[in-house]
Amino acid sequence: MIQTHNLVKNFDGIQAVDDLSFSVQPGEVLGFLGPNGAGKSTTMRMIAGFITPTSGSASICGHDVVQEPIAARSALGYLPEGAPLYGEMTVGSFLGFIADLRGLDGANRKTRLDYVIGRLQLEGVIAQSIDTLSKGFKRRVGLAQAIVHDPRVLILDEPTDGLDPLQKHEVRTLIGEIAKEKTIVISTHILEEVDAVCTRAVIIARGKIVADDTPAALRARTPSGRLDDVFRDVAA
Repeated sequence: MIQTHNLVKNFDGIQAVDDLSFSVQPGEVLGFLGPNGAGKSTTMRMIAGFITPTSGSASICGHDVVQEPIAARSALGYLPEGAPLYGEMTVGSFLGFIADLRGLDGANRKTRLDYVIGRLQLEGVIAQSIDTLSKGFKRRVGLAQAIVHDPRVLILDEPTDGLDPLQKHEVRTLIGEIAKEKTIVISTHILEEVDAVCTRAVIIARGKIVADDTPAALRARTPSGRLDDVFRDVAA
């Protein structure tokens, strides 16, 4: 569902991503971890087609993100860090706009909009402009736009950032539900999130993979059994 092969990205002579290769299978929820500057967001943006690799390749559902960008993006739902939105639009008009961009129409358009609005509890702010929303509600709107077209692959960059504990639980429950039918990559700095929803974790440091295993197997590497100790050891 997601495949990267020898992925490299240089910025003015600085190698942000260094020969990265991994694949993600249907039904997997992959936690993508690393310290600040490790290359997480750069990797996510290359897979999503927002920036072009210096070398190597990435594909989504068999479609190369550079050679077949439209086909690759049609299979992808992407929540970038910060989830840039059109602040002057209302929640309802923004989600309708995204549905139109995704080619949804007729009964399916209404069904998908009703689903994301209800599932992310946006009914109370549907007529409110996005600029006036709390950070948590903006994050929920960002999640709604990422899944409105029912994509086969989801890339979520810090999906619970800004949410309160109950909202975090609800979003994690949603991720668990949709993971049965989708492939999901979550870039996060919240280690408890990896334990809560991920079936596998990849840790990168200085643009290279330094660990790739299940959360349980990674915890077993240290006497404490704590994921943060594993993270500290391998990312040092």
